[in-house]
Amino acid sequence: MRNVVVIGGGCAGQMAAYAAQTAGARVILLEKMPQLGLKMGITGKGRCNLTNAASMEELIRQTPGNGKFLYSAYHTFTNTDLLSLLASWGVKTKVERGGRVFPESDSAQEVRRAFRTALTKAGVEIHTEASVREIHREGTAFEVTTAERTWPAAAVIMTTGGASYPQTGSDGSGHELAKGLGHTLIPLRPSLIPLVCEEAWCKALQGLSLRNVELTLHIDGKAKQTLRGEMLFTHFGVSGPIVLRLSDAASRALQKNKKVTLSLNVKPALAPEVLDARLQRDLEKNHLQQMSNALRDLLPQRLIVPMLQAAGIGSDVKAADLSRSERLRLGQALQNLSLTVTGTRPLREAIVTAGGISTKEVNPKTMESKIVPGIYFAGEILDVHAFTGGYNLQAAFSTGYLAGVSAAGKESEQ
Repeated sequence: MRNVVVIGGGCAGQMAAYAAQTAGARVILLEKMPQLGLKMGITGKGRCNLTNAASMEELIRQTPGNGKFLYSAYHTFTNTDLLSLLASWGVKTKVERGGRVFPESDSAQEVRRAFRTALTKAGVEIHTEASVREIHREGTAFEVTTAERTWPAAAVIMTTGGASYPQTGSDGSGHELAKGLGHTLIPLRPSLIPLVCEEAWCKALQGLSLRNVELTLHIDGKAKQTLRGEMLFTHFGVSGPIVLRLSDAASRALQKNKKVTLSLNVKPALAPEVLDARLQRDLEKNHLQQMSNALRDLLPQRLIVPMLQAAGIGSDVKAADLSRSERLRLGQALQNLSLTVTGTRPLREAIVTAGGISTKEVNPKTMESKIVPGIYFAGEILDVHAFTGGYNLQAAFSTGYLAGVSAAGKESEQ
C-alpha cells in the first residue's frame, strides 16, 4: 500500500484524498487551518455552486485560463460523476439558471460535512492545523515535514489553492513549496475581481445597480469584449456579474501596463435613432422641467446628473431649452459612457487566482509533475482559472480526482 500525502484540504485536496484512498493508497491529508474546506463553505455566497450542468466542451470554453489542459481530468471525472458521488453520500442537488448546480439544501455546510464523513469512512488520516514547512525528496520517495512531525510518502499531491481569501488558508504558500522543488510559477493576478475606476462620479453612485446594460472592454483603445447583463457601482469603481466576467482580461492587460477602459451602454436594446426619438418624447412631455428631472422616466434618478455631465449639459437647463446637438450628445453618452480602469481590487479579494504552477510542467493525463516524478498538482494551485458558474469547483474536483487515482498507482481512464 502506497503512502500518499495530500497537502491542502480544500475542494481539490479532499477529492484527491478520497480518490487515492478508495483506489488503494494509504492517505494522510494535511490542512493548515483548524477545519477542512473553509473556502468551500463560502462559495456561491454560502450555497456552494458545486459545478455546472454544461457539456464538457462548454466547461472548457468557460475556462479562459488553460481550459484545454483539463480535457483528461474532465473525461476521467465528469460533472455527472461528481453529482452521482454526492448523491451516494446523501447530498441532493438542483440545477438553476445558467446550469449552475447547488445542493438542494442551499447549504455549503452540508457539502463540507458530507466530504468529512466520506473521508473518515474511507480511512483517510486527517490532520488539521498542520502547516507544511518542507517537502524533501529522498531518491524516489519524499518526506513531508510540519512543525510536529515528518511523514514519509511515495507520492505527494499539492492542493494548496491560490492566493485569494487567505483567511481560508489559500495564501500562496504552496506555490513557494512547489518553486522549491524546481517548478515555474506563472505570476499570480486576480481574476473574477471588481475593477477600480478613476471617475469620481462613478464612486458617487455607490450602491446603484443597473440591469440589462452593456459593457465593452477596451484595451489600448481597441474593443475586446462586450457583455450584457447586470453591474453595480461601488465606492471604488464597478462590480457585478458582467464586470467580474470582463475582469480577467482587464487584469491581464493591467499586469502588462496597458490602458484599460470600459464603455457603458445603458440602453443597448435601442438603436441610436430609436433612443433619440424616445428622448424627444420625454423632453417634450417634461418641457417645463429641469434636465435633472426631465429624464426620470428613462434613467435611475442618481444616474441622470453623471449622464448630463458626460454630455456637457447643465442639470439646471430646462428641457425646452435643450438644443438638437445637446440632445444628440446626450444620446451618445447614454450609449457610450466611458470609465477609466486604474486597477483591480486586491488579489486577496478575488473569487479566483489566475497564474500558478505552469501547466507545461504537469502531465494533463495524470496531474503528475514533469519536473519531479511523484509530485502531483490539483485545483487552484495550477495556472488554470474559469468564469463563475460552478466551473472552478468542477476543475478542482476533476483535477483532484485524477491526481488521487494517479498518485495511488492506478492508471486513469483514457
